[in-house]
Amino acid sequence: MSVDNDGGPASPLARRGLVRAGLGGAALLGTGLLCVASAASGGRPEPGVGGPRPTGPEPAWRELAAGNRRWRTLHERHPDESRTVRRVLMAGQHPFAVVLGCVDSRVPPELVFDQGLGDLLTVRSAGQVLDEAVLGSIAYGVLELGVPLVVVLGHQGCGAVAAAVDADGTGDPLPAHVRYLADQIRPAVDPGLPRPARVEAAVTANVRRVRASLAAEPDLAARIAAGRLAVVGARYELSSQRVTRLD
Repeated sequence: MSVDNDGGPASPLARRGLVRAGLGGAALLGTGLLCVASAASGGRPEPGVGGPRPTGPEPAWRELAAGNRRWRTLHERHPDESRTVRRVLMAGQHPFAVVLGCVDSRVPPELVFDQGLGDLLTVRSAGQVLDEAVLGSIAYGVLELGVPLVVVLGHQGCGAVAAAVDADGTGDPLPAHVRYLADQIRPAVDPGLPRPARVEAAVTANVRRVRASLAAEPDLAARIAAGRLAVVGARYELSSQRVTRLD
């Protein structure tokens, strides 16, 4: 499913929207009035103004998809970076999505999805490898901050996946900590494929494995069953800057 299929009306206001909605003119209009005006406009206002934010899994994905479309078509807004937003965020944060991405410097989630301060809770590990620190960070976003969407974001040309593929194929020793990463990724590697195809197939398979592991976590699974959370897999192409949803 490509992110081109996004869109739809603005989602209902929730606690995060109430905090952010009055950024541009609370002193003149009051937070509540500005929330109503922003919702009536049918979408997110211009950067730095704030406004209603996604409050459910699918609206949150549509917001990310719209941001990625802006990014890859060079229409970035770089929202929520104003001095006013920075001051408001001192009182607390209400991100609408957790993104578990790779440490690769070419795939920063806030840029890939054209989001700003306070919008995303980002957790990054090479190859999206899960450990207790990563799991705890994701759980914090979902259970403590009430985030409705977790995205596992893999990417084309992932070096950690390539290291796992090469280690699996040659048996050459890896440095201890890198070996740990490769061992975690190795179950996603299909040894029957030629090397270039093996890496790219393993990127996608690894995203799906990590997504399934997260969705099976009891605390997260309960929220998924209640319709309050979605855990989705996605893949970013360096060549096109496009994010594609995998599940």
